Amino acid sequence: QVQLVESGGGLVQAGGSLRLSCAASGRTFSGYSMAWLRQAPGEDREFVAGISWSSMYTRYADSVKGRFTISRDNAKNTMYLQMNSLKPEDTAVYYCAAGSISMSARPGNYDYWGQGTQVTVSS
Repeated sequence: QVQLVESGGGLVQAGGSLRLSCAASGRTFSGYSMAWLRQAPGEDREFVAGISWSSMYTRYADSVKGRFTISRDNAKNTMYLQMNSLKPEDTAVYYCAAGSISMSARPGNYDYWGQGTQVTVSS
């Protein structure tokens, strides 16, 4: 089992920045591919960014490419999402997830989930 806890969400104006963190505990964190996904009200959960266990590979949704940066520190069992140039359409609950399929865009491929953190971007 892997337990995941997100933090860092909040309210920010358009154009601003936030940094999300995901702290992991339980089984070996470094063995899993990690990702951030988000879900806006009335929408399906969607892939935002993923990172391989070694941090060698990353993947981003087109909607966030160039604005968001995913990273991880296996020594600290923590993953991050630096979000810059935020837009109102980035408003959602952001979830971190862990799975064995590297950087999958399919939510169903992730085995472990955090409880989510709300990000609200005002215009």
